[in-house]
Amino acid sequence: MDRFVSTFTNRLDAKGRVSVPASFRTLLAKDGFDGVYVYPALGIPALDAGGNRLVEEINSLVEQLPPYSEERDHLSAALYGDSEVLRADGEGRIMLSDRLRAHAGITDRVTFVGLGYKFQLWEPEQFVARQEEARARVRELKQLLGSVPSGMAGQSSGVGE
Repeated sequence: MDRFVSTFTNRLDAKGRVSVPASFRTLLAKDGFDGVYVYPALGIPALDAGGNRLVEEINSLVEQLPPYSEERDHLSAALYGDSEVLRADGEGRIMLSDRLRAHAGITDRVTFVGLGYKFQLWEPEQFVARQEEARARVRELKQLLGSVPSGMAGQSSGVGE
């Protein structure tokens, strides 16, 4: 199955447009989504983006909550209400709104980060810090999993619980 992978950094032009990496555009086209679905990521200064697979993931998450519940309304407002569908021009560029750029702290460059079924847009320096943090956490997790007796690796370790 196709996934968004790798990391790319591109410049915004004078009109605030940025080129979506070609491999990401290819996946969006295969996914059948006309444009890029984008919303402010929850809890981090980045933007979540993708196509139909991302929208399906959001729908599934929201539908797990009871209808008419406050939690469902809050999640829906965050994931649907703050979303924008950005259309790419003939050169594969999208225009990020001021609101989206402000959330992620994006000024003149954007780092696109593949995350499998979706991708994120980051201000490059903030992404470098995030990536260093992620690598440190993965090293800690690897050490923890390396100390788990054989046959227990799939069981709960209390990490993140």
